[in-house]
Amino acid sequence: MNRNTFNIIIGLTLILGLFLSCGNKPKNTKAEQDYQKAARYFVADESFSPILNEALDVFLYKSILDTLEAKYTNEQDAVKELMALKTWLAFTTRDFTAKERQNLIDRKYLPRTIPIAYDGLAIIVNNTNPDTCITVKDFKRILKGEVTQWKDLYPTSKLGNIDVVFDNPLSSTVRWCVDSLLGGKEFSAPNIGAVNTSAAVIDYVERHNNSLGIIGSNWLNDSRDTTNVTFKKNITVMKVSKLDSATAYNSWRPYQYYIYNGNYPLVRTIYALLNEPRSGLPSNFAHFCRLPKGQLIIQKSGLLPIQAATNVRPVYVNKE
Repeated sequence: MNRNTFNIIIGLTLILGLFLSCGNKPKNTKAEQDYQKAARYFVADESFSPILNEALDVFLYKSILDTLEAKYTNEQDAVKELMALKTWLAFTTRDFTAKERQNLIDRKYLPRTIPIAYDGLAIIVNNTNPDTCITVKDFKRILKGEVTQWKDLYPTSKLGNIDVVFDNPLSSTVRWCVDSLLGGKEFSAPNIGAVNTSAAVIDYVERHNNSLGIIGSNWLNDSRDTTNVTFKKNITVMKVSKLDSATAYNSWRPYQYYIYNGNYPLVRTIYALLNEPRSGLPSNFAHFCRLPKGQLIIQKSGLLPIQAATNVRPVYVNKE
């Protein structure tokens, strides 16, 4: 092959490659615009914002061109946005329902579910409340409205009405309690209400000595404690027992180890619900949360990662 023939072949190859690459560029159609608009952000229940904000910061670290934003709302609205194709990714504490999954499949989509963590649902009370142990049975009685006075659970209590507060009426916390504890029956007791955010629950409980708050445990870790074995000092996290009578010896707080070994009874799974039709930023972030680096972030947040290795070692305290 002479030099001129070689140069002609190389030139034709470059032209063909340029032509093909230009032909593969996404066209600026309405469908492409809709995809790009939905791929700009993910939605999530507000109770997961501490861990997802940290994971997103690491995911986008050193990235100049990639942009993915978080939109925090309640779980019901998060799923609605996903089903309406306004976003491709939602973080929830439930899987797709059979109806939702089939609906997306009928529209030629491929819904996927990626479990990423286990979260302990925490019951919190004011620091002045001397009663810090409760059974699952009594917690259910409170939610059913069968018990409305602290003295009905603790005869010596002088705190009066049990003022129950959730993070949001449509949150994953409310739905989990209704589905998992009440068999699908909605709350009806007048002493059960909700604010707007998880932070507002903590603030409310701190200011009302007769209150009882329900919140995701990732909001409670003291950021000064890198071992995740202490909770915020401005409220008290109750110990919860599976037995009929709660004592300090058979009740547990939502520490990672007690979620891991099954002692803590109020545990929910956090899922990434994914419906992206291509492998873009939403898909990459959902899978990042399941990869070792993402699982390490979850572990440091105080939640139990789905698949990160957990080492348990005995610790002996010398009291001499």
